[in-house]
Amino acid sequence: MTREYDAIVLGLGGIGSGTAYWLARSGAKVLGIERFELGHARGESHDHSRIIRLSYHAPNYVALAKEAYAAWGRLEADAAERVIFKTGGLDLGPRGGAIPLQGYADAMRACGVAFETLDAAQIRRRYPAMQIGDDVWGLFQADGGIVAAERATAAHQRAAKAFGATLLAQTAVATIDASGGEVEILAGGQRYRAGQLVIAAGPWSNAALAYAGLQLPLEITKEQAMYFRPAQPEPFEFGHFPVWIWMDDPSFYGFPVFGEAGLVKVTQDAGGRSVDPDLRGFEPDDEITARVRAFLSAHLPALAVEPSIVKTCLYTLTPDRDFVIDSLPGHPHVHVAIGAGHAFKFASVIGRILSELALHGSTPSDISAFGLGREILHMAAPPKQYMI
Repeated sequence: MTREYDAIVLGLGGIGSGTAYWLARSGAKVLGIERFELGHARGESHDHSRIIRLSYHAPNYVALAKEAYAAWGRLEADAAERVIFKTGGLDLGPRGGAIPLQGYADAMRACGVAFETLDAAQIRRRYPAMQIGDDVWGLFQADGGIVAAERATAAHQRAAKAFGATLLAQTAVATIDASGGEVEILAGGQRYRAGQLVIAAGPWSNAALAYAGLQLPLEITKEQAMYFRPAQPEPFEFGHFPVWIWMDDPSFYGFPVFGEAGLVKVTQDAGGRSVDPDLRGFEPDDEITARVRAFLSAHLPALAVEPSIVKTCLYTLTPDRDFVIDSLPGHPHVHVAIGAGHAFKFASVIGRILSELALHGSTPSDISAFGLGREILHMAAPPKQYMI
């Protein structure tokens, strides 16, 4: 027996769960398939927190971030649960650093986003735990904060099911046939058919795309988050300390106390080694740990202690670090999203966009920079630029 659906979603991490929710909310009959257990720690969407912010390097991202806040607000109303926690967000770094802060200021200004420009003395007065030189400056945006990652994904899944979606966990996909204007999938010994397919498989994207004859130049890296226990946690408590990003190479970012009692989360962005997602280990990366501890010794000395908790995750990186959100050439009923290691804050709005592509063939959101046709995705050895 073949079971029929309007749309099938492959992968139920942050983006896939968001897509299942928005499809079901729109009245579609939806099947979501996850090869592991729901909420697993093998991919990109687990742990307590991700940064959400309106500060971004280009106006299209700032505009999409505005839509992201609205999409999360809709989920919070439907799920009756808070998932966004505003703390204020601080982007800071040395003048002339590898990530130009001026571009962030220009993009926010172009999109009408209010922010403050702070010099080093102002940053030190506002956040005494930060030890920075006079060459450092920053941008503060009051709407920056935390999206509670595991909580948000579970809320998407719960709301999707409340709207009638069927979500299958620990169900391996054996075959995908996207020919003939529809999709037929064999998974867990059962055959399923749908008019639309959404691939939100993160590190396993190329395995799913192979059925449509497409492979992208993706790099899968093993990253890690570390939690540190300061002797005096008060300066880092929620409401007193912002989410922050150090805009240089290497780039680091961190949070106030959130999710783990008395612990402060800090890590490096895109600092991990390439791995096979099916073979990767879960052991800490001593090189990342050393780089983070050196940064903390220099700039947040109260956190320069042994990490109390180390968690690993994966990034699925495109060579230009831009998202992929598009329908497949020759397969207009198949849609894909790849988050490039910074998409969780956009998970709900990307889910909304994918649902619009699947149900209507278009979206009012500007995704013109995230297409599969861009040249860098078709190079044999594309240049890589992971600093954003």
